Amino acid sequence: MATQEVPKTCKVILSDTIAKKLLAEARETLAAIQGPNDSKPTLAAFLANDDPAALQYAEWSKKTCEENGFNFDLRKVDKELLEEAIVAANQDDAVDGILVYYPIWRNNQQQDRYIQETVALHKDVEGLCHTHLFNMYHNIRFLDPPHNAKKSILPCTPLAIVKTLEHLQIYNPILASGNRLFGKTITVINRSEVNGRPLAALLANDGATVYSVDITGVQLFTRGSGIRAPRHQVHDKEGWELKDVLPLSDVVIAGVPSEQFKVPTELLREGAVCINFSSHRNFDGPAVKEKASIYVPSTGKVTIAVLLRNLVRLIANRPRPEGTSDAAEKTRNEVFQDG
Repeated sequence: MATQEVPKTCKVILSDTIAKKLLAEARETLAAIQGPNDSKPTLAAFLANDDPAALQYAEWSKKTCEENGFNFDLRKVDKELLEEAIVAANQDDAVDGILVYYPIWRNNQQQDRYIQETVALHKDVEGLCHTHLFNMYHNIRFLDPPHNAKKSILPCTPLAIVKTLEHLQIYNPILASGNRLFGKTITVINRSEVNGRPLAALLANDGATVYSVDITGVQLFTRGSGIRAPRHQVHDKEGWELKDVLPLSDVVIAGVPSEQFKVPTELLREGAVCINFSSHRNFDGPAVKEKASIYVPSTGKVTIAVLLRNLVRLIANRPRPEGTSDAAEKTRNEVFQDG
């Protein structure tokens, strides 16, 4: 009698699969809000560091932009001239969105923060200026209350991971928007100001219990018992370490920028969902496939798709151009209302 083959327990999901739908959405929405004589949107990207991962990301971004009807202008700039170059791009009507590759000053986060504030609000495709970050942390979805026609921009990598979780059906569509992660426990290993901390806030604002882990320890991001608080609160978990939170977690998201770091597979829950957003592999691939139910080895291409999605949103947020049809204006007001 033939032995019945046991199905594989872990499903590996590649970022291409998730990105395709988001890119199609960006193309279709751009076509709906632009007039027949409008030019291709231009994304100006500033590279002022020597990080090979940033250069690779720039090359992927250029390829994806050009394949989907966007111009990509990579500008390699000395870090001491970067501020002046960004100010010029802010004032250039031919530039629709601005992207900067961080970190620039590896040992000076304040200097990077200053550069983030240099990018104009209406061109900040990364959502890293104060207004967008304030709205995200305070769970404010719009730039223009009470009209609520202009959506705030969310940081690209955190939003890409949210979109990945939606694709994986970790978000529960039966629950109300804003509560769809209620009942989920998620660990995020990275608490950078650009990626990890905003991601923990977004997930907690959507109802999850989030453990944020970095070399300084563990913090709990939560909207409280029964998710009754309107936005997340942060509590230090004194004495807690990664080993304390991994066994509790339905989802583990790792973004440690080091080849040496690996999530301890033996501490993962059976059937956990594991997502890697580092340019290095933070999970032991063969081992994690024996423990996880779903494994996403990278999210880079999803991040690029979200970048273009954010660029379309910036264009939709502009004042209504003369001659815009009512149908096009309705589309502008409804751009990506799901986030």
